[in-house]
Amino acid sequence: MNIFNKLYCRTFQLIFKVALPLLPYKQPKILNSVDETPAVLKENNITKVFIVTDGGVRKIGLVDGLTEALSAANIEYSIYDKTMPNPTIAAVEEAREQYIAENCGAIIAVGGGSPMDLAKAVGARIARPKKSVKAMAGIMHVGKKIPLFIAVPTTAGTGSETTLAAVITDGETHRKFAINDFPLTPRYAVLDYRLTLGLPKFVTATTGMDALTHAVEAYIGRSTTKETRSYAIKAIKLVHDNLKTAYDNPTDENARQSMLYAAHYAGIAFTKSYVGYVHAVAHSLSGKYGLAHGLTCSVLLPVVLESYGKAVHKKLAVLAREIGVAEDKDSNEDASNKFIAWIYSMNDYLGIPRGFAEIKDEDIDGMSGFAAKEGNPLYPVPKLYSKKQLQQLYHKVKL
Repeated sequence: MNIFNKLYCRTFQLIFKVALPLLPYKQPKILNSVDETPAVLKENNITKVFIVTDGGVRKIGLVDGLTEALSAANIEYSIYDKTMPNPTIAAVEEAREQYIAENCGAIIAVGGGSPMDLAKAVGARIARPKKSVKAMAGIMHVGKKIPLFIAVPTTAGTGSETTLAAVITDGETHRKFAINDFPLTPRYAVLDYRLTLGLPKFVTATTGMDALTHAVEAYIGRSTTKETRSYAIKAIKLVHDNLKTAYDNPTDENARQSMLYAAHYAGIAFTKSYVGYVHAVAHSLSGKYGLAHGLTCSVLLPVVLESYGKAVHKKLAVLAREIGVAEDKDSNEDASNKFIAWIYSMNDYLGIPRGFAEIKDEDIDGMSGFAAKEGNPLYPVPKLYSKKQLQQLYHKVKL
């Protein structure tokens, strides 16, 4: 990257860092069970709610506890269960039409990151009916309060129940983009571990490593605060101590609850401190090839960390010592390498591949352009990359 682009990116990032204490960040109120949601709705005079989920989550009964609680409280509901991985603009519009036709007054997202992203975008379109989804892409282009929004995660990974971002895919170009604005942060988050019991192993693995990615990228960035570093370390420790157990024993209640909080803490950390090139590249891959977000992040995390080199040695060394994979006597470089080696070993243990056969050489130029546009200047990465430098990352994970 040339010196002028570097100066622009770092100046932009510095301004954001200085402004952080002045921005209206908020955290959702925590509910421990879906049984608590009817009381919240009644407090807000909501008589009918719009539930956003996906067919798989609904089929295995993870929405049933919520709907039973609503029915017992005489609260009506309308369910949209067509959410697909990487939700599209068309899906947002379809769900919005159902919300309006059913005369709903609040939104509850039940599932992983995709239903939550879709629900946030629907809320944004309800708040700004004359503004297209694309027009709200970027930073603070919503600007109005959305309907009461409750997030119910059924996976422990995205942390979307605490973030202000919705990632949507343009179905025509297959390009992903993010809508970032404070009104999109859920008012309530239901951290009910019972909804994650028995999740398929691969989902447990990739969403758990997604939470790790959020925490690590938030920690190593240049816009951290004492608060975000603390939340990131908490999340990383919880993943280190609990992800293998949740993977090996899907019904382990303590591990499931701990992983929910790992994802939540990581979400708090990256909401303020942002992510980095792992996400920029991952978004382009999942948008182009329909790959799961958690999977792409899992594969890319150690590869991108290696590429940063000495720019992350000191910070990764801290993390390595915090979780016990390195000792005080280790140099920062050695400790950093041990942390990256631990991530590779976790991926191998969890059955996560080292790369993607889907990647085609002719697609890399376009995807790297999308990644560069997403990451620069917004993401306060340890080391800035140009479009050409980002292309190397795709080649490293191409099988």
